[in-house]
Amino acid sequence: MASQTAQPARTGAANTNPLTIGVLALQGDYDAHARAFKSSGAQTVLVRKAEELAELDGLVMPGGESTTMLKFLEKNGFFEALAEFASSKPVFATCAGSILLAREVLNPEQRSLGALDATVERNAYGRQIDSTILTLPTEIPGGPLEMVFIRSPRITRVGEAVQVLARRDGFPTLVRQGHLLACTFHPEMTADTRVQQLFLEIVRAHRRNATHHT
Repeated sequence: MASQTAQPARTGAANTNPLTIGVLALQGDYDAHARAFKSSGAQTVLVRKAEELAELDGLVMPGGESTTMLKFLEKNGFFEALAEFASSKPVFATCAGSILLAREVLNPEQRSLGALDATVERNAYGRQIDSTILTLPTEIPGGPLEMVFIRSPRITRVGEAVQVLARRDGFPTLVRQGHLLACTFHPEMTADTRVQQLFLEIVRAHRRNATHHT
């Protein structure tokens, strides 16, 4: 359940130049994502308005209900601002977030940002009662990864530029395309922060490259 009491705030470890990671706080368990990235050494800020994207090094799009998120995003140019952000800056999308990030959405079709070259099928693993926790192999160093699946979507197709880092029953569950990272499970619900650390590595590299070219 998403917390209704959280207020937009910047918190983080006392780094000399910490990354600022935004968490889209429209719906879903955004507080858990903020805590996970804070514990990983980043500053976190809850994002509810398009103008709040400007100061971010990276953005997390959490799980929840993608159709509900779309209703919020379709106000005040937020959808367009988010699409522009995802085209050039790091985004980490989980569960419903991966639906919004994908190029094509099925079951049923719906609008999406089109940034990740993948096809995602909504609610592919059944209802809430069909949720499960699995420990599966991954390309991330450190061995198998615990994955919490709750009304999860299924990635049914990925483009040539998309790297598959983990699978469930042959279908990708964790993928990367350049500055974009997406998964169909909930890494914020486990104590293992390797997925968050991978995203922070992506964000750091992106910030270094951006600084080098300015």
